[in-house]
Amino acid sequence: MAKRVGLLTAGGDSPGLNAVLRGIGKAAIEHFGMEVMGFRDGFRGLMEDRTLELDEPTLSGILTVGGTILGTSRDKPHRMPVGGRVLDMTDLIVKNYQKHDLDVLVCLGGGGTQKNAHRLMRKGLNIITLPKTIDNDIGLTDTSLGFDTALTIATEAIDRLHSTAHSHHRVIVVETMGHKAGWLALGAGLASGADVILIPEIPYDVRKVSQAILARSRLGKRFSIVAVAEGAVPKPGTDIYAGDKKKRQAKPAGSRARRGEPEMGAIQVGHAMRLAQELEILTGLESRVTILGYLQRGGTPSAGDRLLATRLGTACAAFIREGIHGVMVAARGEGTRPVPLGDVAGKRKTVPRNHPWIQSARLVGTSLGD
Repeated sequence: MAKRVGLLTAGGDSPGLNAVLRGIGKAAIEHFGMEVMGFRDGFRGLMEDRTLELDEPTLSGILTVGGTILGTSRDKPHRMPVGGRVLDMTDLIVKNYQKHDLDVLVCLGGGGTQKNAHRLMRKGLNIITLPKTIDNDIGLTDTSLGFDTALTIATEAIDRLHSTAHSHHRVIVVETMGHKAGWLALGAGLASGADVILIPEIPYDVRKVSQAILARSRLGKRFSIVAVAEGAVPKPGTDIYAGDKKKRQAKPAGSRARRGEPEMGAIQVGHAMRLAQELEILTGLESRVTILGYLQRGGTPSAGDRLLATRLGTACAAFIREGIHGVMVAARGEGTRPVPLGDVAGKRKTVPRNHPWIQSARLVGTSLGD
């Protein structure tokens, strides 16, 4: 009998999700003769039994489309808001899996999805996951779906900010996403020639950052670009406002928006905003903040992500055909490898201090704030 495959996308949206749905679906249906169905809005759709048939017409034309045709959510099977309460809906999810007589459930998502999928695997479900996150922080895979697109967008944004920084002789602080890993800020900063790159893996001293900016000024370079990851943190004891709550609430120069939110007003000052204020005080240079936010994961996926999605998706279909499950489909070189899901769940891939990108940044004179 034909294998029955269920697909869902969970967590934040990411470029390449539709491309990987297409890769799995077309290979499974056209080459291996499987039946494929999707569950809407992540684990919630699986719990509520909301489905979408993934046939050839549905999968046609979605390779270049951003987002996910299945929709997504951050709901967790074991902690799902239902009727004003937070309930463990795992048993109902297992029943719906069995109701549809699925041979395997494929979950596309980031670190949280890997953990949630692993919980379902321990409940007896046949699970395969694929790594999806612009943060590139999933362990045991060379890269993740969405990272290449987000890296390109962030790089292009910093490229464009150079002209404004140069024209107005300003320090521009650019905050990228990345959660608690610095891959996106480091890669985009290095590719765009940022003067300072601050990442979570290397706590920074704001005074050393200001010294690097002032050193540029003495050479006649009257602007600087600071690429900062959203999870970057100062070294303990180096915050020039430590303990001063009033100054922590002060509105910094250049505060325009915080992840699409309105002008600062009374809301809490964000990390990048306070960093800009500190640099303005220490350097005497006007500072501005740009927070890229969701722009980094929207729109058409890059060629690199389309290739990765198709490669991982077709490999996933082949693993299903071979009866392989309980794994994540990892990117390794130009190929793929099934790695045990238990080895991935709960693990975060951060930037090693001896990573080649770090070494290259130092060699071209980029300050890392340490």
